[in-house]
Amino acid sequence: MENLADYKEIVDVIKESGGDAFKHCYQCGLCDTVCPWNRVRSFSMRKIIREATFGMTQVEGDDIWRCTSCGNCPRQCPRGVKIIESGVSLRRIATEYGVFPTSVKPIRTISASLTGEGNPLNEKRENRAKWAEGLSVKAFNEEMEILYFPGCYLSYDPRLKKVAVATASILKKANVNFGILGNKENCCGESIRKTGDEELFKRLAKENIKTFIDNGVKRVLVSSPHCYHTFKNEYPEFMVNFEVVHIAQYLAELIDAGRLGLNKEYAKKVTYHDPCYLGRHNNIYDEPRAALKKIPGLELNEMPEARENSLCCGGGGGRIWMETPKGERFSDLRLEQATQIGAEVLVTSCPYCITHFEESRLMLDEAEGNPADNGNKIEIKDLTEIIHEAIS
Repeated sequence: MENLADYKEIVDVIKESGGDAFKHCYQCGLCDTVCPWNRVRSFSMRKIIREATFGMTQVEGDDIWRCTSCGNCPRQCPRGVKIIESGVSLRRIATEYGVFPTSVKPIRTISASLTGEGNPLNEKRENRAKWAEGLSVKAFNEEMEILYFPGCYLSYDPRLKKVAVATASILKKANVNFGILGNKENCCGESIRKTGDEELFKRLAKENIKTFIDNGVKRVLVSSPHCYHTFKNEYPEFMVNFEVVHIAQYLAELIDAGRLGLNKEYAKKVTYHDPCYLGRHNNIYDEPRAALKKIPGLELNEMPEARENSLCCGGGGGRIWMETPKGERFSDLRLEQATQIGAEVLVTSCPYCITHFEESRLMLDEAEGNPADNGNKIEIKDLTEIIHEAIS
């Protein structure tokens, strides 16, 4: 193991980086029992915790980077160990010393893109609002009722731009007075923080906070559960409190208020996947299901692991940017679960989940020898795309 601390004991470095909670663990192993990694390979969070307690963490290895921060193990821990936060503390040490295993090295490029362009996709900042061209979406001003913050993936990714377009169309249909900040936006910073780069997170957060304040933002609508989580639960660390609403909540609000009529039949069998950062981390389960149940003809069926027991897609904790070998992708398992209950459409409310599910769908088609356009019949949709079809 590399000696990363010449003048301090490694256990003190771990403690100073936020890993002091490891000492509360009494090695019951419940974290390993519920960890999704043990569906696809051998992995022990209990072992990582034990090694960290004695300052024996192998910071140059892959294991400290596997956690997707899905939130399942803290929910089960009888000692209240802050497993996610403590795990991130080990990544902070690795990040500080520039120690990245091969599967994690893309983080260096991601960090450079976030620093230079405010997004992790190496796209130009000035192109951030191009998704909205031709939609008559206005620049936000303080007289508007809500700011729509689509986030990085909906602003740049070709598949996910469709979600941003559907969202804007729904808002206009409901006569919502909204606007966007376009190239004034930065990435929310949630995922880079989970990789251990605390300084870059703080920079992104402070720039966003200043932009929100300067533009008179009071209420923020987001499409990503990761944006929702960090705006609502982490930005208050900087002594600010914006009202944050996820689109799944806002759709239910618009429907209940009679501002959005769902009049077009959607005669398909649908199942809903609870994203970790919307469900377990923020307890938003009912609103997306309520919206789906209002759609004429839609048949909603639950997968065996739903709500607080939802199976992680594998994209949280910064793993959306890391390499995961074939055979180790949680999203493959989730698609199989959706298919087994006869779902024609797998619906979710998270750009990371959609990205992973779309990749798994294509790979499962290839594995079965099916062409990409005539293979696995299951569709992957964001909640807003379904709602948009029901009001068109």
